[in-house]
Amino acid sequence: MLRAPSKRKFKRKQERLNLVPILDAVFIFIFFLLMSANFVKMFEISSDVPIISNAEPEDKTPPLALSLQISNSQLILQKGIPAKTLATFGKNADGTYQTEDLRRLLIKLKKQYMKEKTIILEPLVDIKYEELVNIMDAVRTLRNTDEEIYLKDKNGIDVRVKSLFDNIIFGNIQS
Repeated sequence: MLRAPSKRKFKRKQERLNLVPILDAVFIFIFFLLMSANFVKMFEISSDVPIISNAEPEDKTPPLALSLQISNSQLILQKGIPAKTLATFGKNADGTYQTEDLRRLLIKLKKQYMKEKTIILEPLVDIKYEELVNIMDAVRTLRNTDEEIYLKDKNGIDVRVKSLFDNIIFGNIQS
């Protein structure tokens, strides 16, 4: 006759996993991830893609086709198709481009071509991000201290123009 096994008199103490060292390692890992995230800076410059179409334009007036070539030593502002050079802007004594002179000329052009919003930037060299942003700001912003420009809306009401050429297209990008 078989007898059922008896209960042991001494119960074995159940051991628990020590999770403290693992949790310490995870928190240290998260800390280092958060600290390293501050050193990675991502920059984005939004730009439209040029549109190529075979359709006839609705407006028969020739387009302004404004473009700005950026080289190591100067900025060359061109207009029209084929491109004709309007002005050349060198660098200041501190090595920055003459963006204020460029802005003044662009304000005059904006008065002549009120509805035009597009400019093509053509960097011919690798330039620093900050320099490119300064050029883009000079091309698109119309400051409150600048002379006011007004455009008639659909209803014939004068509306103040708030930007110069804010639709920026990159003609060629170099890596």
